Amino acid sequence: GSKAGRTSIWFGIGGTLYDIIRAMKRADLEEEIRQVILASVEVDGLTAADLPAGAPLFGEGVGLDSIDALEIGAALRKRFQVKFKANSAENKVHFKSIASLADFIAANLGETLED
Repeated sequence: GSKAGRTSIWFGIGGTLYDIIRAMKRADLEEEIRQVILASVEVDGLTAADLPAGAPLFGEGVGLDSIDALEIGAALRKRFQVKFKANSAENKVHFKSIASLADFIAANLGETLED
């Protein structure tokens, strides 16, 4: 749906985060994560277009760093009530891309995403 529609659903119904995510399609959750990332990191000129769902967020991909990962992790915890373990190897998998973060968030909430 449109951003305006999603925003009114998000803030207007008063449903739990779980209920809202459960009805969410993959593209919507990925867009939500994309917006969290854009709001969390300070990278000059970074836009939503620079963040395709499958692009690596760190290293050769988008080029974010470990400080960005901490900021993104904190924002995602706050936004989606998910917890990341201190196990860095596991987090590398979750933070690989927006798509992998969407998978992690959905799995944490016991949901499968609809394409």
